[in-house]
Amino acid sequence: MLEQAPRTAADTRTLHGTPVVPGLAYGRVVRPAPAPQLPAATTVAEADRDAEVERFTAAATTVADRLTARSLASSGVSAEVLQATAVLARDRGLTASVVKGVRTGTDAPHAVYAAVDQFAGLFRQMGGLMAERVTDLYDLRDRIVAELTGQSEPGIPTPAEPSVLLADDLAPADTAGLDPSRVTGLATRLGGPTSHTAIIARQLGIPCVVAVPGLDTVPTDASVLVDGTTGELHVDPEPQKAVQAVAESRARAEAVARWQGPGRTADGAPVGVLANVQDGAGARTAAAGSAEGVGLFRTELCFLSVDTEPTVEEQAAIYAEVLEAFAGRKVVVRTLDAGSDKPLAFAGMPDEANPALGVRGLRIAFADPGILDRQLDAIALAAERTGASPWVMAPMVATVAEAVFFADRVRARGLVPGVMVEVPSVALLADRVLQHVDFLSIGTNDLTQYTMAADRLSADLADLTDPWQPALLALVARTAAAGQAAGKPVGVCGEAAADPLLGCVLAGLGITSLSAAAAALPAVGAALAEVDLAACRAAATAALDAADPAQARLAAREALASAVR
Repeated sequence: MLEQAPRTAADTRTLHGTPVVPGLAYGRVVRPAPAPQLPAATTVAEADRDAEVERFTAAATTVADRLTARSLASSGVSAEVLQATAVLARDRGLTASVVKGVRTGTDAPHAVYAAVDQFAGLFRQMGGLMAERVTDLYDLRDRIVAELTGQSEPGIPTPAEPSVLLADDLAPADTAGLDPSRVTGLATRLGGPTSHTAIIARQLGIPCVVAVPGLDTVPTDASVLVDGTTGELHVDPEPQKAVQAVAESRARAEAVARWQGPGRTADGAPVGVLANVQDGAGARTAAAGSAEGVGLFRTELCFLSVDTEPTVEEQAAIYAEVLEAFAGRKVVVRTLDAGSDKPLAFAGMPDEANPALGVRGLRIAFADPGILDRQLDAIALAAERTGASPWVMAPMVATVAEAVFFADRVRARGLVPGVMVEVPSVALLADRVLQHVDFLSIGTNDLTQYTMAADRLSADLADLTDPWQPALLALVARTAAAGQAAGKPVGVCGEAAADPLLGCVLAGLGITSLSAAAAALPAVGAALAEVDLAACRAAATAALDAADPAQARLAAREALASAVR
């Protein structure tokens, strides 16, 4: 074999994508292990079909158990997506489709392929967030087929030295299982700033860039420098300079990690720095760090794997764990955001052509108010037992009447009512909505998607779903101004709150609190502490005046640079 010629400076080139997790990482390229080979098809004799069904069932159970074990060893969004994939492995509809194929004589691996193709086509037709599950389906297919055929499990390699992972896309289960000490940087050709890959990378603190055109042309023997702040991927940079840049980045990160709060600008203007959590374990981890409270308790994630509605008592026990973790501090509880990509078996979700625009969130309560009433009873019971005073907000509110419907039920139980701003209509009528609720919380993930009429998981539309879109920032500014006029708080709990630079812009727009993954909070708090409120306002104005997200980032960075103390 001929030796490959050493690379030179002429080989260095830069690719550009969408930045999602700040920081620098340098290392050799690694890529996900290939999918297992599908063996030649065989016809299963009728006498052997029961055994073939059992073989499939055992393989699916093994995969589900393996994913469940990994979820129990994880936390936050990582645990969520691993558990969701485990639930998919046990899905009765998918199982029935495979079994039907085997009963007609198809061998188990090919029956799995056929069943997954059927469901993937259905999910694609649904569009929106359900289309994301197609990646989950194919990942699950490959894991089951590997188990059936005795091949190595597909997924992420474990490199011997710190490396940078490049991939077309990653299944959520793969991203959730990343070891940040081995995979120090991440770049994908597909995905968007609010995809599961981006969200989990942010939780793990791995510098990440998504939607990178030409990523598949990077040689497997190359070294790359990932810049999660600018969205640049430098192929075969000068090694010494790359190592030095990473060292300087890590030194800054270590300084940031020492930030303890509370959240405030350099001149003392308070900006709450809160955590997004999904259960008691996540809340305890966040409480042990720098989180001042909880800005988003995703209650629906507690129940994705159950078939029947938990009792009021069962729900209260779960909610009390989060309230106890943040005793005496702010906790914002979101009622069930079921539907679309988070179907709950007990909620009676309808089959819809476009579930992202269908019956989800508060809309479930219009058909069955009992689900909402029982959840509010459970939150009130948990509050009584812990002595807490939680704030409670509804997702997917679209009208003033819906806000009134929710607020009346919350106040009847002695709780503090608010609503999420995810639908542009609520941002436009924020002043009227605030006449009936005590606070607003902007979910930038969905608000971006609905404002720009672009699927937030589409790599082709990643520039539209970028939270730096001036149109989105204009809606945030309008909502924050309504809150200031009413003397009521307006927070941000979407992934935009995890961006330190954007956090300063949001503070400048008048946002009173930022809620993100606990791992992202020190960087956000430290960025706020370096600049005064006037500088934040100047950065906000510059971003609003920009023509596109790239210009908005640059303008905001320049506005803040001279103000850093």
